[in-house]
Parts: sequence; structure tokens; C-alpha cells
Amino acid sequence: MQLTITPRSPKSRSFPITLDFVGSPADVSVDQVQAAIAKKFPKYYADRQRLTVEKTALESGKTLADYGLKDGDSVAFKDLGPQISWRTVFLIEYGGPLVIHPLVYYLPKLFYGQAFEHSWMQTVSYWMVMLHFLKREYETVFVHRFSHGTMPFRNVFKNSAHYHLLSGLNLAYWVYGPWNAAGTKLAERSDALVYGCIALYIFAELSNFHTHVTLRNLRPPGTRVRKIPRGYGFDLVSCPNYFFETLSWLAVSVLTLSWSAHLFFVVAVGQMYIWAVKKHKGYRKEFSDYPRGRKSMFPFIA
Repeated sequence: MQLTITPRSPKSRSFPITLDFVGSPADVSVDQVQAAIAKKFPKYYADRQRLTVEKTALESGKTLADYGLKDGDSVAFKDLGPQISWRTVFLIEYGGPLVIHPLVYYLPKLFYGQAFEHSWMQTVSYWMVMLHFLKREYETVFVHRFSHGTMPFRNVFKNSAHYHLLSGLNLAYWVYGPWNAAGTKLAERSDALVYGCIALYIFAELSNFHTHVTLRNLRPPGTRVRKIPRGYGFDLVSCPNYFFETLSWLAVSVLTLSWSAHLFFVVAVGQMYIWAVKKHKGYRKEFSDYPRGRKSMFPFIA
């Protein structure tokens, strides 16, 4: 059969092209079409391509017949630009705070012009942040299985700004400053508050890790299989990983009592809620037997 690839952009000099395949539309997969385009134009590797039919995106693993395409039909092509793997993106994002926080914490003369002894609150906060992002890096390498292999390279800078600036420089500078140093009134915390925040943090981080392992086990290696997640946390909300991460940053926010921590908390929770609602709607659309009682992110609320 023949399939014409037309450009989404009128400026394209590479398209339109006509590709020939052996067999009927039911025998030709979307992956074969992408491979044929990449063979003709090596710079347009599969992850860089977006193929659509009347605004419907063609997905890997499906055939042309699944979209009602026939011999001689056409498919629209869009170049998504240079791509970078999600795993690399995550490593870059979480790596920022892991560099910024030690620099600010251990080099106070460089950032504040003076040396001072850190308070207990500052030390506990520092290790909370460091352990959180070390866990995220570990999960990125050894736990997560990504449904989408890549993202546009240009988005790395936008995504990283959230972590490098808000939870990196912003949080580190204002929490580790001399105004919170040992002996200052701003640094005074009761044992009950400190240990309470530590307990909440440990519970939330372990719970968050547990939900990430649950999601990993739903997807066999090398596949993009999607199933309904069940078990710890998932019986109440679609995205318990976001809910437990909210509790982690709540512990940091309450412990530090810093406007910078409050700011990051509000922005981070707001963004996670947007993601949770989107994923919740996706689950309900994809699975007809999806549990009706689940909320998106906050148990019994939303």
C-alpha cells in the first residue's frame, strides 16, 4: 500500500513524500511508518515525529487500519524538534538542588559574607531537602519506567527553573541564612515541632517511594502498558505519590516557617494537582471499570 506524508508546516522542504509498504493497512504499523520516515530523513527519528489524522495522533503499537486509513491516504507530519530522554531531564532537574543546597549551606561566607553556626532547624531542613532529591535521583535511575521516552530539549530549561530556582536557590538562601542561625529567635523550635515534622517527613517519603514502586510494577520492562493502579494510597486517590510528596514539603514548610518554603509549597502542590487532575481524567477515560470513588489527589476532597 501507499501512504502520503504531508507537512504540518508549509515551510517544510522535505515533504510531502509517498511511502510504499507491503500488505494492507492492517499489516502496516505506526512504528513501521515512523521507521520509514527516519530511514529517509535520519534527523527525524521516531521520538521527534508527530503523525496525525484529522487531529488524532497516531500511537506506537497500533496499525494504520486502527485509524481507518486506506491505500493512498495521507498522514500529517510535524517535527517536534530535538528530543531529550525523560530520564535525563529528571536527573538534570533534581541535580540542581543537590548542588545548590550544599554550596549555600557549607559556604556561608560566599553567600552571606560571614561565617556562623547553623541551628538545629537549619540542619534538619538541609537533610530533609537533600534526602528528598537523592531519593528522586535514585528513583529516576532504578525505579521509574517512563510511558513517554522523550520530550523537546527546549523544555529542559523551563522544567529545571522550577527546581533549580524555587526549591534550589530560593529555598536554600532564605532558610540557611544567618537570621536563622543558632541562638537566634527565628530559629527556635520546640522538640515536639521538630520531631513531629521529621516523623511526617519520613512517613511521606517512604509512602511516596512505595507508590512509585507500585506504578513501576504495573508496566513490564520495555513496554508502555497502562493498567489501573491499586493498593496502598491508590484506593483513595489516583495520584497518591503527589499527595505524599505534598506531605513531605508540608513538613519542610512547617519546620522552616520560611516564606520561601511556603512559596515553593504552594507552587509545587498547585502544579501536582494540575497533573493529578489530568491523569485522573485520563484513567477514567481509558478504563471503563475505573473506581468511581477515587479522587484525583486529596483523599475525600479533590
